[in-house]
Amino acid sequence: PPTRCFATQAKEMNLDNDETASRSIFAWDYVLWEVRLKVVAAGFLVYLGIILLAHCVSECMSVTYRSLPAQQKVFWCLAPARGLFGVQCCVAGFWALLLDPVFHADKVHSQKDWSWFHCLIGAGFFLLDNVALNASNVVFRTFDFVFVSHHFLSLAAFFGLITNIKSGHYITLMGMLLDMSAPSTWLGWMVLKAGWANTLFWKANQWVMIHSYHGRMVLTYHMWWVWISNWSAMLKNLGVLHFAAILTGLSAVTVIFNPYWTHKKTQQLFYPADWYFAHKASKNALSKKTE
Repeated sequence: PPTRCFATQAKEMNLDNDETASRSIFAWDYVLWEVRLKVVAAGFLVYLGIILLAHCVSECMSVTYRSLPAQQKVFWCLAPARGLFGVQCCVAGFWALLLDPVFHADKVHSQKDWSWFHCLIGAGFFLLDNVALNASNVVFRTFDFVFVSHHFLSLAAFFGLITNIKSGHYITLMGMLLDMSAPSTWLGWMVLKAGWANTLFWKANQWVMIHSYHGRMVLTYHMWWVWISNWSAMLKNLGVLHFAAILTGLSAVTVIFNPYWTHKKTQQLFYPADWYFAHKASKNALSKKTE
């Protein structure tokens, strides 16, 4: 019937319009330096806003937050930003890994507007995270080699993508997907600091976190398979410096970061403790004892 045909055509037009609108969100001329830098700045400012919002809300509503030492307050405010970035990484990473046919067809050279957007936002986030982490270390005179090196290597990989517009995005997106553990990690830390480590919620979240670290290990093996299978093409596409930065980061994640954090998080399930600041707390207690 004519009415049915008209309804079908209208529905198809709406779907086309929705698809065009969704594409236009990411459709920028990423060849231009100013466009890439603006998106990086947007990522920096958006996650900075989340950090400031976390501070304001926690200051008004959280007794736990107000009782924390200054450095742990910084850590607390960074936690929601890191967790939300982890959610973004899961969406972008799983889309490339499981759904996007372009990245399935070519894992070396493929780029899309949406992948440009997510990678540049990620660069802005890691720039912010490195600034906050290193500023905190300077102010409070602390240094965690594993933590600092992990975030520095992540920033180096993203910096190479910003400067080399021909580089493929698949490996970078898989690197973002390694942050699948971030939402449960930072949620678990905040719940632990609130004194709820004995609750079923915290233990369930800890199990999810531990399995996400197992997933990270499997994902690194996939990244190695893609990397080694396309070694020459990767080197040509990325350039020597960008290639070296990603290779160093992937090696460190495989050999150091994943095993270390999986062990620590599994241990934390049975012995709940804030091991991020445990060393500093014991050091302070020892200095007070000797006075």
